[in-house]
Amino acid sequence: MPDTLPSGIDTTRPNIARIYDYWLGGKDNFAVDREQAERSLELCPNLRQWARDNRAFVCGAAARAAREAGLGQFLDLGAGLPTHPAVHEAVRAVDPAARVAYVDYDCVAVTHAQALLATSSGVTAVRADAADHEAVLAAVGDSVDLSRPVAVLMAGVLHFMSAPQAREVCAGWLSRMAPGSWLILAVGRYEDPALLDRLRTVYSAAEYFNHTPAEFASFFSGADVVPPGISEGRRWLAGLSAPLPDRDVYVLCAAAVKH
Repeated sequence: MPDTLPSGIDTTRPNIARIYDYWLGGKDNFAVDREQAERSLELCPNLRQWARDNRAFVCGAAARAAREAGLGQFLDLGAGLPTHPAVHEAVRAVDPAARVAYVDYDCVAVTHAQALLATSSGVTAVRADAADHEAVLAAVGDSVDLSRPVAVLMAGVLHFMSAPQAREVCAGWLSRMAPGSWLILAVGRYEDPALLDRLRTVYSAAEYFNHTPAEFASFFSGADVVPPGISEGRRWLAGLSAPLPDRDVYVLCAAAVKH
């Protein structure tokens, strides 16, 4: 972290984006985040692998949308802190002219993203709530043109919303997206409710919802899920569908096309 921090950054309370950064091996976190992250890892060591799998899925799915559908603009909602590999790196390996707008509600994530991307043309980072469609669109401005196909990504975001709210948020984005657009989603899924209950006692950064595969499938209503369908992160990247694994936590993910 820099010696001088922007105003409004609270270093006394754990932060979701900074905890995720720590699990990924990043350096943009504080002692309070590391303490929270390590307490969670003591209960569930696979959380670090979950974070890596989630990052691999979102970059792989975005690159596939660029490669197979020719999409050239990407809206990454709840993007978190800048990390490597990043979505813009993944899609620009396919299309060097691809545009990416990173959106997060956390001022820490946005501040660091803006600093990292200051010299990157066609890549922006703005602060807005992914659930507030109009606020997001106002913030990104002409960086994203929803009259043309776009990929909207929410990876590691919807498990902080109840299933009804997540369905409403996804439906709102699908209603605004042009035909041919992709919706790319991933959440953390726990197969052991008792483990999740224990994690909730130490994870104070946000409320967590453990969506079932059926609930997750409902988030794509109005779009056609692409092969391999609803799957686990590493299996999706390998083109493999269900059965889903029985690990204590894994990436539940899919992508869909609006027709």
